[in-house]
Amino acid sequence: MGSLLQVVFDALALGSLYALAALGIALIFGVMRLVNFAHGDVIAFCVFALLWPSTDAVAVVFAGNLPWFLLIPLVLAVGAALSVLSELVVFRRFRRANPATMMIASFALGFVIRYFLLMLYSSRPKSISLLPALSQPIEIFGARIPLLQLITILVTIAVLFGLTAFLRRTRFGLEMRAAAENFTMARMLGVRANRVIMGAFALSGALAGAIALILGSQTGTANITMGANVMLMAFIATVIGGMGSLAGAVIAGFLLGSIATVMQVILPPDARAFRDAFVYGAVILVLIFRPQGLLSARGAKERV
Repeated sequence: MGSLLQVVFDALALGSLYALAALGIALIFGVMRLVNFAHGDVIAFCVFALLWPSTDAVAVVFAGNLPWFLLIPLVLAVGAALSVLSELVVFRRFRRANPATMMIASFALGFVIRYFLLMLYSSRPKSISLLPALSQPIEIFGARIPLLQLITILVTIAVLFGLTAFLRRTRFGLEMRAAAENFTMARMLGVRANRVIMGAFALSGALAGAIALILGSQTGTANITMGANVMLMAFIATVIGGMGSLAGAVIAGFLLGSIATVMQVILPPDARAFRDAFVYGAVILVLIFRPQGLLSARGAKERV
């Protein structure tokens, strides 16, 4: 019972991480039809924001001197600010361009952020001490679960409910949903494009900050490539869930986390190093039988 519960919590925790990242990508795609491949580098930037202004191999700056109730909003604000800045400086110039051009621009922006971090901190991973109390295990029905896993799951559930309420019950949320359905028609009906797009980028950046806090606490390190794997899985989750579908992205994120966790358990020890290959194989099977995604958005025109 304890081992089964451990697997369930591992799957939910990993799925929560992928779901938050996929949600950040789906928000931008919903209003701009842009797959923002710089999202992973925004995550890494938020982690390195914990080190500023130190560039030492071991750095505990914000994490050591700020209480958690100030640290968490600060990192979320850094992610939101960087995402809004990227929209103002880069993506606003490409609104009339085709999706492929905007995607290439997002790749370029990601490399700019990555090499900026490389210039400041080098490629060597940095050690950080971020909310160390969260690494303490707690016992639930015989399973020893790290407190961080439980918090990650609860935070993800809270974010999903909060975002759902925001999109359904606020004027800004209704404008964002209208823009996701038909951006041209929404503008004709009075929806302010700049406001909606900047709001989507701010929410996406805040989600990147939340992921940065989780990754920083889990790994205890800051690495300029640490957001790449999460970004890849999030993009796959967005495709499987249905491009433009927020609910589909979340469901697919949890599905990917569950598949990866189960593969880690059932595969022979010698094959566990190739776990991701089996996960991607499962993704191919899903897309063969459901190429439009699990929950294809009504406003999405692009083919997978």
